Amino acid sequence: MNGKWLRVALSAVSLALAVALVIYLPQIVRALTGATVSWHEIGLQFSGLGWGTIALMTALWLASLWAYTFVMTSALPGLTHLQALTLNAAGSAVSNLLPFGGAAGVAVTFGMTRGWGFANRPIVAYTLVTGIWNSLFRFILPAVGILGLLIAGRATDPTVAKAGWAGAGSILVLVAVVAAALYWDRAALLLGRTLDALVRLAPARLRPAEHAASAAIERLRQDTAEIIHRRWPGLSLGMVGFLVLQCLIMACCLVATGSYPGPAETVAVFALSRVLTTALVTPSGAGIMEGGVATLLIGAFGQPASGATAAAVLFGFWTYTIEIPWGGLALGGWALLRRRDARAMAASAPPRPESPPPPPSAGAESRAPRRESS
Repeated sequence: MNGKWLRVALSAVSLALAVALVIYLPQIVRALTGATVSWHEIGLQFSGLGWGTIALMTALWLASLWAYTFVMTSALPGLTHLQALTLNAAGSAVSNLLPFGGAAGVAVTFGMTRGWGFANRPIVAYTLVTGIWNSLFRFILPAVGILGLLIAGRATDPTVAKAGWAGAGSILVLVAVVAAALYWDRAALLLGRTLDALVRLAPARLRPAEHAASAAIERLRQDTAEIIHRRWPGLSLGMVGFLVLQCLIMACCLVATGSYPGPAETVAVFALSRVLTTALVTPSGAGIMEGGVATLLIGAFGQPASGATAAAVLFGFWTYTIEIPWGGLALGGWALLRRRDARAMAASAPPRPESPPPPPSAGAESRAPRRESS
């Protein structure tokens, strides 16, 4: 009970912090960049949005959700795209409301998929594969953003440019090593031995059991290898489509608010926004993402403060806020359909046969009055 109330208290504090960060976003932007902006100016930016722009953003948002269903259906064979859409919406809503909401999202995933008839083992493999693919592409995004800025000539200082190339290359090499370990047996064995050698350098009291690192990687690789070997194209194309469509939403937000800095800069801003959503202080980095995006647009790319801040808030709406009511509707619809199906099954079940009355016991016969013959 104490743990339950502690989680409730932490969730309330985290949500309150997210709300406070958004409310005081103009003050935060001024403290970080020196630019002055008010909610009145941000509201004027929102009032200037046309119905065509809103419709385009809505279409891109729905298309991005549908693109991600290809990742989910590839990771869990037998899952339909409509089920994946419902599952993604419900899990995102829970994750967006709670700090460390990923664990609650996994619980929702297990509940819904088991209700659809999936066993535990494929659900666990699905959770691992989607988590790995999300993490790999979350690593790739900063490298893509850095490369985009370097190609666009944003890094004029040679030292900064060299550091950017080295950083982007290091990230891509790390992703390649992890991907190879997941796909090939020899790469997994080599990486496991390397991790074991690094573990031996740790103090004895902190050192795990012998070959623990390689055994853990081997167990993880075995659970996910079959899906990755057979379905990596669907996983990768679905993730690329999802991220491209989300980046287009960011571009629409920037254009609509008059703060579009260019294609390479937009990719960099989008990459930063996705990295900041991993901040665990608030659910899905709410408030932190908006402040970071506005600061980068104003401080690094010289965009107007009102437009940049409005774009950050608008993008937060399409990638965070709207997912809560959308997921609530999906979760409510799933619960109602499940209850309806349960009632239908109960109504269609054949009635139980009535059991015959038990035969009279010998004692009862002896106590019954005898009828004498005449």
